[in-house]
Amino acid sequence: MSRADPLVIRRLEYLGPMSAPRGWRPEPKLPEVAFSGRSNVGKSSLINKLVRRKGWARVSNTPGRTREIHFFDVNGTFALVDLPGYGYARISKERKAEWRPLIEGFLRTSPALRGVVQLLDVRRDPTEDDLQMLDFLGELGAPTLIAATKIDKLRKAEAAARLRALADAVGIDEAQVIPFSAVTGEGRDELAAAIVELVRQPSWREEEPDPASADDASADDASADGAGDGR
Repeated sequence: MSRADPLVIRRLEYLGPMSAPRGWRPEPKLPEVAFSGRSNVGKSSLINKLVRRKGWARVSNTPGRTREIHFFDVNGTFALVDLPGYGYARISKERKAEWRPLIEGFLRTSPALRGVVQLLDVRRDPTEDDLQMLDFLGELGAPTLIAATKIDKLRKAEAAARLRALADAVGIDEAQVIPFSAVTGEGRDELAAAIVELVRQPSWREEEPDPASADDASADDASADGAGDGR
């Protein structure tokens, strides 16, 4: 007997983009789950598989093109937040520098954020950008799910070894890594169930952040550190 779908998609609505740290964004009425990863990790494909819609999240032939945060209402129960991909080598340093205040400003200040799904390519060791993002999420204390994408591209024994290596590289237990394939659907229900549980949790923030001070801090960090980290 097949298992019940932990996330039946009844309604999807695109709420709009956020393009600047202090720019317009949908009012945070719903719990939010953000999706983060480098530009070629397969984030759009994962989101499409998760919501069971082909082409819902745009799959670009040019990684790194999307420079906005996109918000989607899922069943009126939570907002799926698609963060810009980071770390694409062909994007200019100036453009990369624009993303960091946008992404970090959102993560620091959104009062509705319940957690982040961090995507890592199972075939590759985490990049410096990946590790910096995980360090930043750890600094915030944001609950984080790890999804290892493109698991279908490896043989079973090879996949098991890579999952262990990935978990070791980011310092977590292997059981905390969800192997995922946008081609076969492996891991879709496991990730969906984890997201549903995340949405049910109360806010992890001890107090409401000050958006103005957080945005200023992100901008100052970007100036101090330079434009090369692509987050």
